[in-house]
Amino acid sequence: MATLNQGQNRYVLIVYRNAVAALVLAPFALFFERKVRPKMTLSVFWKIVLLGFLEPILDQGFGYLGMNMTSATYTSAIMNVLPSVTFVIAWILRMEKVKIVEVRSQAKVIGTLVALGGALVMTLYKALDSLTQDTEKSKSVKLFTNTWSKQADAIKEPHFSSFLQDLLLYFPGCISADEVGDRLFLSDSNHHRIIIFDNSGKILDSIGCFPGFEDGEFESAKMLRPAATLYDKEEDCLYIVDSENHAIRRANIKTRVVETVYPKVIKKSGGIWSWMMEKMGLGKDDDATVDADAKSEESDAHSLMFPWHILKRDNDSLLVINKSFSKLWIVNLASGEIEEVVEGFPGIMEVCGELMTEKLSVLKHLPSNWLQQQTKAISSCKEQPNASLLSSFTEFGDEIVMTDIAGQRVLKLNTESGARSSIQFSNIGILGLPYWLSIPLERVFNLANGVQEAHVSHTHELRLLPGKISIRLNIEIPKGTELVEPIQESCVWRQARGAINDVSSAGSAAEQPSEKVGVSQQWYDELDSLAKEIANPELAEEEEEQEEDINPSEIESEDDGRIHIDCIINTSPGTSELIVYAALYLRLAKNEETESASQEELARRVAEILKPTRNMTTMNEDLFVEVLLKSKRQVRDIVFVKPMHVRIKLDSKDHPKADNSRDVILTDSSAQVDVSL
Repeated sequence: MATLNQGQNRYVLIVYRNAVAALVLAPFALFFERKVRPKMTLSVFWKIVLLGFLEPILDQGFGYLGMNMTSATYTSAIMNVLPSVTFVIAWILRMEKVKIVEVRSQAKVIGTLVALGGALVMTLYKALDSLTQDTEKSKSVKLFTNTWSKQADAIKEPHFSSFLQDLLLYFPGCISADEVGDRLFLSDSNHHRIIIFDNSGKILDSIGCFPGFEDGEFESAKMLRPAATLYDKEEDCLYIVDSENHAIRRANIKTRVVETVYPKVIKKSGGIWSWMMEKMGLGKDDDATVDADAKSEESDAHSLMFPWHILKRDNDSLLVINKSFSKLWIVNLASGEIEEVVEGFPGIMEVCGELMTEKLSVLKHLPSNWLQQQTKAISSCKEQPNASLLSSFTEFGDEIVMTDIAGQRVLKLNTESGARSSIQFSNIGILGLPYWLSIPLERVFNLANGVQEAHVSHTHELRLLPGKISIRLNIEIPKGTELVEPIQESCVWRQARGAINDVSSAGSAAEQPSEKVGVSQQWYDELDSLAKEIANPELAEEEEEQEEDINPSEIESEDDGRIHIDCIINTSPGTSELIVYAALYLRLAKNEETESASQEELARRVAEILKPTRNMTTMNEDLFVEVLLKSKRQVRDIVFVKPMHVRIKLDSKDHPKADNSRDVILTDSSAQVDVSL
């Protein structure tokens, strides 16, 4: 099955199989059956031809074809029925006699029943699985226009996302606040995530990892261009408008879990059949599904269609409004269903006009140029243009925090002093490696204009002895740039394949015991540590505090501006490859050169830095420069991501031998690789 999955032709596999069988059995036929084997006659020849047609061509050919179309488990169960079928045919033709009182006959009958029963179960399961898939496909076609349909994992990104996607924020559409908890919730819409940060700009957490539709923990949940958010302090949860999934999500801040409020998600029914399938390892991975039957009865007019704004009328219902203020949905929180749909701006004002007017009254404190720029950028309500900003600002104490979609930033205004400023984000490393950089080994992106592979920043080859190898990457960032803050371990991803059996960072490797230390010695060391804590707990606490002050996960940097990423691998003899991804958050350095340069020159410098990370055919540099200039912000303050992708190929020979020629010598090696971005 593994060779078929790798592209091996099944006919070639049949030839190999029979060739190996012939080479293995031929000596036995020549030496042991020379005197007893029949002479080659025309009748014997045609019998051999018929047997070759039935076994290699029909049996093996269709067997591998069925395995390729189903699975190895299913094929194994069906193929094991052949002896049972042979026994039944022989019994019908009177070639096999069955005496039920004999143990041998009882064993044959029981074995036949078990084999046939197992094949029947597998066939029935496969038939139900195929029937379910066909039913789901037909429903998805029938309800294609329904907005609750689950989105595909391959998301079409805009053609100009090659540049804008590498900015720290990409269309920050909406924002909400939790004043008691000193937290702000920013919808970084085109990065498909929610950023949680405090008033100083320190990032506390992030919700969402990839465009899609999936519940789960914050690191694994998927959304598709989230819009407005609403914090509920009683439940300590955040309601999220998942705009292009046409759904309402709920993020539990305490447990860090995202779940879907609408459309209603139901758990698949259990029972003895599900239990049997689970025990046999044949259960499906997904244990939840959208209630398709319930939704099929609803018309498109009652389904969410690109929702954007959200308000809470009472403890039982949410008011969800689309971006153009042409439709409002009242969602019941208890049942997860839409209670009522209101169409038209006048009808919406009748339902939630008081809530909207109360919130929009804060806009009188904002400068007119702010309002004019933001309204022009996202104006979608003809009746009342300022209503488009309903979810783009929030009150936070004495300040008003507002998203700047044109400038890809977050602004704040102190209502008492009138001071205006832009929030400078810190602790950016908590965002981790962006989803468009953390690429599996052989994965490509499905973009709007075709397939695009990841850019490789640097390749290197090493010839070292097998064993423990310490590799340090010395990374030189682009000239005229500086790190926003020291890169953290969460922004680095290491992967190995081939003869490498372990890969880790220097910090994590230091915490692990050496391979030369036996289990008993580790046990005694743990006892010594425990005795030290019991004898002098205050000293043990001081040592723990000192260890906490040292952050091994933080990447080192030197005065010359170079960054060092350490990788420790354990490799065996053979060829292998180490892949390292990293996200470097940079900005233009503030020096005489950038001070004297114009905004357009600085914008083109940023575009030039980001240029090598993408395929040239998908980029429009002039469009990117125009977007930066229209943002009316200092280009030197723009934070962008510089991806790094390094591949190191290793060729390790055999272990060196000891003097007795029996034992091998374990070696420790080190190497340094210079990378220039």
